[in-house]
Amino acid sequence: MLAQSCWAFYSPGETNNQEPAVSTTIVDVRELKKDYRTRSWGIRRDQPALRGVSLQANAGEVFGLLGPNGAGKTTLIKILLGVVKPTGGAASLFGLPVGSSQARQRVGYLPESLRVDRHHTARTALRYYGRLSRMSSSDISRRSDELLELVGLRGRDKESVRRFSKGMYQRLGLAQALMHDPDLLVLDEPTDGLDPVGRNEVRHVIDRLRESGKTIFLNSHILQEVELVCTRVAVLAQGNIKAIGGINELAGALGNGGTTQHVKLTLCGESISSSDVNVVLQNLQAIFPRDPLTPEQLRKGPAEAATDQTVWSVDLPAKDQAEIDALVDRLRSSGISIKGLEQPRASLEETFMMLVGSPEESASEQPDAPFASEGGSV
Repeated sequence: MLAQSCWAFYSPGETNNQEPAVSTTIVDVRELKKDYRTRSWGIRRDQPALRGVSLQANAGEVFGLLGPNGAGKTTLIKILLGVVKPTGGAASLFGLPVGSSQARQRVGYLPESLRVDRHHTARTALRYYGRLSRMSSSDISRRSDELLELVGLRGRDKESVRRFSKGMYQRLGLAQALMHDPDLLVLDEPTDGLDPVGRNEVRHVIDRLRESGKTIFLNSHILQEVELVCTRVAVLAQGNIKAIGGINELAGALGNGGTTQHVKLTLCGESISSSDVNVVLQNLQAIFPRDPLTPEQLRKGPAEAATDQTVWSVDLPAKDQAEIDALVDRLRSSGISIKGLEQPRASLEETFMMLVGSPEESASEQPDAPFASEGGSV
């Protein structure tokens, strides 16, 4: 198992003379497809795991692949590592075909369930992984010191891994993935099953790696972890990419065709001095003749102590920043003082559920079980 995990990024026997392309795009996936073949009652059929996935991860970012269990995340990662062959489409790392020797040497991989033999200490485990990557003894010693300090295991390096907590085990896993100083770090569910302390420890290591310039491709179904560490996110469900962007971009782009901007107004001037809701609605309607207003969009607040003016809150629809600016201009030109403007966004969880749908919908589209023939699970 250990050697197989390392082979995913390094295969000394393979040769490839192609030079790496100069590009800021580290991971490039275009229309990637993967079908698994299964047999039921003597009938063979293909089950799609990936249905034309396209995404790009750039140098120096923490790119999150977010999706429910069975979405196809692990299948995508195994294709990137060269463990599973795609049915269609193309994928490259550093401008090189996935699975090539040059690409593998620049990738570090932390599998979802890392296994380290129980007789190892943290230091001997790192020595083992260093030798798999054909590092010299001096480089292994130097790199081990650096990584044990990075992941917070410097004082526990001679202790048997049998005594490690799961958080310590995951930090050791990060160290082994970094042993050969890769440019790209692929993490498969790095915080799954950890307690809050363990998740916090792993997050700190990821932050430090990002600050050092490493590119991280992170696969997870834990929304909070993705939101805390990732710079960009792709939402994968039912083998399809549902959306790609920053956390705020994804939340702001969804909704019923636009977002509702909550504009808190201080009403002043004779035309809007009434405390009657219907009268105020009529006066506001004169400002927004094309946007019918309802009493539900208007709320009365307490008078301001300093000016004794009535404060109203009104909900007005605006699809983008240009419409927000136009609303503000129309209000100000009508003599209305704007005390506040709030632009609410959906939470990541709300965004995720809008994109993914119900668990039943997601499960119904995926293969029934992992397929051992290619060593992977969906």
